[in-house]
Amino acid sequence: MVDAGRATGAVSPGAGEIFQILRDGRARTKAELALLTGLARSTVSSRVDALVASGLVHPAGEAISTGGRPPARVAFNPLAGIVLAVDLGATHATVALVDLAGRILASRTRALRIADGPAYVLDSVIAEGSQLLEAGAHAPAGLVGVGIGVPGPVEHSTGRPTNPPIMPGWDRFDVPAYVQRTFEVPVLVDNDVNVLALGEREVSWPHVDDLIFVKVATGIGAGIISGGELRRGAQGSAGDMGHVQVPYSHDSPRPPGDERDLEALASGTAIASDLQSQGIDAAGSSDVVQLVRSGNPAAIAATRQAGREVGEVLATVVNMLNPSIIVIGGSVARAGEHLLAGVREVVYRRSIPLATEHLGIVPSQAGETAGVLGAAIMVVQHVLSPAGVEARAARV
Repeated sequence: MVDAGRATGAVSPGAGEIFQILRDGRARTKAELALLTGLARSTVSSRVDALVASGLVHPAGEAISTGGRPPARVAFNPLAGIVLAVDLGATHATVALVDLAGRILASRTRALRIADGPAYVLDSVIAEGSQLLEAGAHAPAGLVGVGIGVPGPVEHSTGRPTNPPIMPGWDRFDVPAYVQRTFEVPVLVDNDVNVLALGEREVSWPHVDDLIFVKVATGIGAGIISGGELRRGAQGSAGDMGHVQVPYSHDSPRPPGDERDLEALASGTAIASDLQSQGIDAAGSSDVVQLVRSGNPAAIAATRQAGREVGEVLATVVNMLNPSIIVIGGSVARAGEHLLAGVREVVYRRSIPLATEHLGIVPSQAGETAGVLGAAIMVVQHVLSPAGVEARAARV
């Protein structure tokens, strides 16, 4: 039954703002919400009723009575919807179901080549997602959105990859429209470093508002969180530090005229190429990591120097953006502390003291789930925004 007030839309305005207070998971009474917002009890009551009807909020027991009937409490219901999250790498795909609080309910990882093209790759992850939904007995109606991270530049406003170097056939492909043929929900797409930044912050640094995640692997890129928000830039290319020319340093082994960019100097491929020039068998990042872990002196020295080159670029970033935390991730970072040691050596020496006074440069801690978690958070931020909540409450 729909009451007259809700039918006219009178109760839904403002429900989104009330809901943001409840997203911390703490149960509250209507009186507490009225006190926090300064709104009239009747106004809060109608808006909370709309949220309960939408499923985003559910009853959470009773508070202690101060006389008379104990007041009822309400709380955020994280199972009011399910997000399908996809992390696509060059040679793998992880698909997961995530609730609205960012808890991974189920996930699968399989070998999958991004170079096989968008139709094949997306059909594969759609099939995996459908199987997860069926296995978990989650009705398709419970799916509120799909989030996808891809290893290349993305125009976030359209979800279309743009000239991705390791993704043949994906340029300007309409990923959201293709996925929406199966799942008629919002589909958000971003590059893998941005979703990794979101996932890393959620897992390890939830209270840090200024964080930079740097991925050093086959390519190099950064995800920038500033003021608590992911910064994509005008076209979505913010953080593409791999194509920044590395400043020359007098203590660098490079000649003064070397104008290569960071990716050409410090990526896993670049390190492997350097080692090959020394007669050491190394084809890519995985070989570099194995050599470093086995104690190979040349691999250790090359990886540390790669860290210094990353640090040369990051020092400028630190001076400009003043982050609290820099997280170093990606396959090359799994070699241990050598890459981080090189980064720290240069950043702390070349950045201004005020910017580095409380700066932490740390390894990634979120592990292999960071990608799907970040892709899910991207969707959750969209569907649980004040406007998104208002729209859902109005549909009840």
